[in-house]
Amino acid sequence: MKIIALNGSPRLIGNTTTAVNVIFDELEKQGLATEHVQIYGSIMTPCNDCGSCVIRGDGRCINEDDDMNMYLDKLVGADGIILAAPSYYGNIPGQMKILLERIGASAASHMNGNRLAHKVGCAIAVQSRDGGSGAYSEMVNFMLRNEMTVCGSSPLAILTGTRPAEILNDKEGIEALKSMGKELARLVMKMRS
Repeated sequence: MKIIALNGSPRLIGNTTTAVNVIFDELEKQGLATEHVQIYGSIMTPCNDCGSCVIRGDGRCINEDDDMNMYLDKLVGADGIILAAPSYYGNIPGQMKILLERIGASAASHMNGNRLAHKVGCAIAVQSRDGGSGAYSEMVNFMLRNEMTVCGSSPLAILTGTRPAEILNDKEGIEALKSMGKELARLVMKMRS
């Protein structure tokens, strides 16, 4: 069983990566394979709602000039999905937004068989002072809209930090990540057995 994390942060070694690594530690203790994918370096154009993904019948975007279909294949092949992003002006970064919109419009929509339905997912948001709730909600709404089982935590996995690894000082946030990692592993194993 495999869990994939899509990281929407432009910083390769930043707080969002640190958060993903904390949850991966818990998943790997449970024997699950993990893959951390940084999406920020990819150039992706916004969806133009051409409908080709429906017309073709394969749920793939006709635009093969960027990495969206590769990311889609990774998500479809995974048992669990982690969406992780920093808060930029109260929401997820543009690159992550474009990717989620295109996946939702082409492959994940009900017109294309919703290939993300019944997967287990969770969201991680990182904020410097505020805005994490908007980013977190955007990612959770994507999962709910795609009929995924969403794994939560108490408190929510919204961590605070500005400098690299500063989220490690957010003790409650780190405990939330560890708890969510255990629950994500439990749900994935239960749903796939």
